[in-house]
Amino acid sequence: MDEETLAIIHGCLEGNRNAQERLYKMYYPKMMSMVKRYTNVYQYHLAEEILNNGFLKVFQKIDSFKFEGSFEGWVRRVIYHSIFDYVRQNMKYNEKVVFVEKDEVINSDLASNLHYEELIKLIQELPENTRTVFNMYVMEGMSHKEIGAAINISEGTSKWHLFEARKILKGKVEKLYK
Repeated sequence: MDEETLAIIHGCLEGNRNAQERLYKMYYPKMMSMVKRYTNVYQYHLAEEILNNGFLKVFQKIDSFKFEGSFEGWVRRVIYHSIFDYVRQNMKYNEKVVFVEKDEVINSDLASNLHYEELIKLIQELPENTRTVFNMYVMEGMSHKEIGAAINISEGTSKWHLFEARKILKGKVEKLYK
């Protein structure tokens, strides 16, 4: 860990507002990018609210950082929990009847034409709960059991959201290239 980061951490431990502002500015871009993966791009104020709540928790819990491992990883974990606190509080339902079908394969020629930014935009257009499960499964590599525990839904509901996300994305990609 470099000396500047150490100085910022120690300043935050002392409640120094300048150190808190420096920490916020240092990690804002990376953490906002993570938050945006789980929120709707058209609701920027919501992403910013979640991120600010996360940073508030970082400042409140900074004394629990043990100076072991990556400080950025620690910040990321606190922000990540803030995202899922929001998701848990705003889940519209916890259970659904689930019918799991085999995924249909999307035409690989269509998918290869898709740019990263286009894919992220399509993911951000997914319904909130479906997008959250999709991101946790695909981007974070979590199992359905882990997802269920993290956001208080059943494994079956998690599978349904993933199926729904894939179905919606497949339709959107096909529509883009017809």
